[in-house]
Amino acid sequence: MVWVRGLIFTVLVPGVVFWWVPQQLRQGQPAAGGWWRLGWILLSAAVLGYFQCLLNFLLAGGTPAIFFTKPVRFLLGEEPGKVVRGGLYRYSRNPMYISVLTAIVAQAIIYRSLPIAIYAALAIVFFHLVVVFLEEPHLARVRGADYLEYRRRVPRWFGRPRR
Repeated sequence: MVWVRGLIFTVLVPGVVFWWVPQQLRQGQPAAGGWWRLGWILLSAAVLGYFQCLLNFLLAGGTPAIFFTKPVRFLLGEEPGKVVRGGLYRYSRNPMYISVLTAIVAQAIIYRSLPIAIYAALAIVFFHLVVVFLEEPHLARVRGADYLEYRRRVPRWFGRPRR
């Protein structure tokens, strides 16, 4: 059942945030040509990154549903019982957010779209605030020393893990 919930989560959350909203903002504008096509490579990398992160969550027995979605856990599932550390989570505590943001930026490039670029900037600020003020305090409270050690070693966004 966790796999079905992971699919539902993907359609309802990142599917809306990184695909549907940017597609609405481009207002039918076609993809740009030339060097702008390189955005498709970035978008592909973002989608692959997202699905690798989702797989890590599913294999850990949960979905990426944030803790305050518990009232709809029957639909979206809930966080795994342990800190996810595999795959891209060895290099960033938030690679799924990075993947989603990269997908939005990629579409701003693909469509040469200022509205999508502005949306990306707002999403970056929003995600950062959610991580800093909601997710990290929650994980520190619920996972305790295990999360604090992970947080000490792995950067919030990206960089070299510390030993």
